[in-house]
Amino acid sequence: MKYKLTHLTEYRYVEPVSTYHSLVCLTPRTLPKQLCQDFTMEVTPTPAEIVERVDYYGNTTHYFSLHSPHKKLTVKTTSIVECLTETTGAPIRSDVTCAEARSRFMNDRSLKISLLEYLLPSPLIKWDPAIVHFAEDCFQDDRPLYECIHALSRKIFTEFDFVPDFTTIHTPIREVLAAKKGVCQDFSHLAIACIRSFGFAARYVSGYLETLPPPGKQKLQGSDASHAWISVFIPDYGWCDFDPTNNVVPGERHIITAWGRDYSDVPPLKGIIFSSGKHTLSVEVDVIPMD
Repeated sequence: MKYKLTHLTEYRYVEPVSTYHSLVCLTPRTLPKQLCQDFTMEVTPTPAEIVERVDYYGNTTHYFSLHSPHKKLTVKTTSIVECLTETTGAPIRSDVTCAEARSRFMNDRSLKISLLEYLLPSPLIKWDPAIVHFAEDCFQDDRPLYECIHALSRKIFTEFDFVPDFTTIHTPIREVLAAKKGVCQDFSHLAIACIRSFGFAARYVSGYLETLPPPGKQKLQGSDASHAWISVFIPDYGWCDFDPTNNVVPGERHIITAWGRDYSDVPPLKGIIFSSGKHTLSVEVDVIPMD
């Protein structure tokens, strides 16, 4: 399946912004089962230059700065991505138990060093006894780790409600757990906190999900959104993706932009402005099948 992705971000400021520095992380990754064939970015006002680089995690980022007063900023990215996976994610077969996986992480020094950042707390992911207690019935030492992650994903999907605007990206995980509601970023952070608390490696995945319209209805422009899910390292297999928001194994409708320890490593845009700081933000995303 081939997709055209458009991501439009618009900031409107109450007072003119004299200087703005921004880092954009919206370029889809090229992977064995995903090919980014084209990527363009339009910024208004037009910056003097846009600098591309690859970050520590292998994600492509772009930096730009503006030095003239403006009250409106738009950033539009357009990508062409070909996904080479099946229509639905195919489960793997892995019999590595939780006890065996934890032993590998503890005793294989080179493996532990390579995964350490995904085993430890990160800026937005920390855990406490309540989070451990929530997940403990999903993790038994004699069960395959892959099955346990499935059980955790299913539990989050079953017990939590998807409620937009209930949280911000800075809402602590413990508050999400207490309220039993949030959005995909919250559920991904919670899942990763649970997984790391039991001694396993997990990372945050940012990207897009093609949403299907009701039967017989035309897809509305701007109806898609940025999405987030998780990836867990399974010994003898590698990284395996799970989507706790939808309780599915990601397939060709999941398009990967970036990954890191948590959202703070891969926000679509982050910047510094010199102004009063008061502004409104709007975001429109379209994931359009081309085949």
